[in-house]
Amino acid sequence: MTDLDEIARRLDALEAIESIKQLKARYFRFVDEKKHDQLAALFTPNAKLVTDGIEWKSPQEFASTIRDLTGKAPSAHQGHMPEIKITGHNTATGIWSMEDLLTFPAGPNAPEGHHGYGQYHETYRKVHGKWLIDSVLLTRFRMDPLENWVPHA
Repeated sequence: MTDLDEIARRLDALEAIESIKQLKARYFRFVDEKKHDQLAALFTPNAKLVTDGIEWKSPQEFASTIRDLTGKAPSAHQGHMPEIKITGHNTATGIWSMEDLLTFPAGPNAPEGHHGYGQYHETYRKVHGKWLIDSVLLTRFRMDPLENWVPHA
């Protein structure tokens, strides 16, 4: 392999890693902005999704459940310290530390909010030139309960 080939390989890997970071940033943003159709489109059609021990049948089911569970409740999701490894021409793995904050408007039978911490273990696949999430395993290490809030009038 020539020096130019090695430089091209390294540049391709860096571009792939940056694309995957932007993909995951959109994931968190779409959850918080309640853009559930766009959220589902970030996954391969047969992606395997497991969050907190629950396995979802499809990206659409996952996104719909988030929509139904959180409604218009404000949330803030963050991913930190990505460890992304390119494993093939069109495949990669990643581990992300995560933190999320979810609160619900106060009221009768309102679910309890939480401040959670954990990790995402994911795989990615490049499909038609675009990186997508191919599997998710979210494990939470800690969830602190949060009181519900009263929206301003």
